[in-house]
Amino acid sequence: MRALLLVLLLLFGMALSSAVGRLLPLTAKEVALMLRSGYSSQSVQAELAAHHFAGTWDAAAEKALRDAGASPALIEAIKSGAYQSSPADAQAARDEIALQKQRQALEAERSRAFDTLYQSQLAKERAAAPPKSESSSAVTDLLKGDLVIWKNGSLARFDDELLGKKKLIALYFSAQWCPTCRKFTPKLVEFYNRNAAQHPEFEIVLVSFDKSPLGMETYVRESQMPWPAIDFAKLPGKASLRKYAGESIPCLVVVDAAGNVVSDTYDGKNYLGPDKVIGELAAIFAKPAGPGIAGIR
Repeated sequence: MRALLLVLLLLFGMALSSAVGRLLPLTAKEVALMLRSGYSSQSVQAELAAHHFAGTWDAAAEKALRDAGASPALIEAIKSGAYQSSPADAQAARDEIALQKQRQALEAERSRAFDTLYQSQLAKERAAAPPKSESSSAVTDLLKGDLVIWKNGSLARFDDELLGKKKLIALYFSAQWCPTCRKFTPKLVEFYNRNAAQHPEFEIVLVSFDKSPLGMETYVRESQMPWPAIDFAKLPGKASLRKYAGESIPCLVVVDAAGNVVSDTYDGKNYLGPDKVIGELAAIFAKPAGPGIAGIR
């Protein structure tokens, strides 16, 4: 995943440089990354013909490219200086890299500031929240008619008839802007896909903390969430559900048909993480079916 992200950033940088009229040269590290991501040596040579090569060529650079799968012809072409950039282009590449690092640092600082503001606001809401005593049926009634699910390339209405059959609902409080959420969500998707078909009484519902409908839709699409989400436009009317979230996200809270909180990311004010909830759900699903679902605290 990290390698894919680096490749996407690399391609974005290449496109951006073309847009501003200056093709920034590629480094040995970038060439190796392109090879590992699936570029052929011939394709890399075509990119080098346009962008040129920056930096020094030494034994370490040659080994890195051989390990990445570079052909002898590609290595010989770079080694011969056929694609070597001018000193001015090489300096431009170093300047662009430094600028990108500054932008990334600024974006990280903005994300931290937003998270701090969000945590402060959520703490105030939680202080005024009633005890977690709503039943699953009450939660179901609150959700009816307001759920959407990703289907055929867009968000579509979720079938309320299916919702009425759910006896165990996991409220997933999460957001696309939250790096920890994006890291955890693939685990939850894998768990859901592995268990949902065998447990039709179980459902996950995304309660988005995104800042816009587009943010939520992008998150649902890119994460390939197989469960429904509350329609972004209907979230303001679901404040009673948001109070289950605690003070941090990602947060996963499971409620059963008797109105018990079966599993919670929090223990009081202590944040234990949503992986704990996945483990407890797995333990529930491993037990033989009975007259009810035992709560785990």
